[in-house]
Amino acid sequence: MNNVKIILASASPRRKELLEQIGIDFEIAVSDKETEIDGGDPVEACRTQAYNKAVDIVEKSKLKYGDKDFAVISADTIVAIDKKILGKPKDKSDARQMLESLSGRKHRVYTAVCVYNSLKDSYESFVEDTTVEVASLSSEEIEDYLEKKEPYDKAGAYAIQGYFSRYIVGIEGDYYNVMGLPVGRLYRDYLNKL
Repeated sequence: MNNVKIILASASPRRKELLEQIGIDFEIAVSDKETEIDGGDPVEACRTQAYNKAVDIVEKSKLKYGDKDFAVISADTIVAIDKKILGKPKDKSDARQMLESLSGRKHRVYTAVCVYNSLKDSYESFVEDTTVEVASLSSEEIEDYLEKKEPYDKAGAYAIQGYFSRYIVGIEGDYYNVMGLPVGRLYRDYLNKL
């Protein structure tokens, strides 16, 4: 990472926190290229979103940094159950439906990460897949959770690292993937090679 400027293409406080946690020095540049995803293959949907965000920030970064070396990291997280994509809830009713569908079941969380490296002028990406099992939730527990701020800006209407952690039975895979950025794989496969 010698003299390579790293740019995180995300406004997510969780992604920012995770990169800081592993000792990465970076800037934030937020992309406005995120679109609503209602259906389709969740792996391809999040991969496309991450790529589009990266392209947006790469174009802006080329203008800003010129010949300097830089890398752009973008990510997109999708929650899916029964092949149905659960994005960020539109409102309280939408969040309630999502939580009811997750209650007592396993679901999948996919995070696509796209890394642009100006040294190679290349985009590389991967998708991490984690299975999460949620306890059976009573209607009172769902209503209590809906009164918190937590569910409304998260895919699937929950934050595994927050209040909702009390309802997690178990996970298979990368915990940080569920938070929105599989930092271990990102570091091992990409960042330590810059």
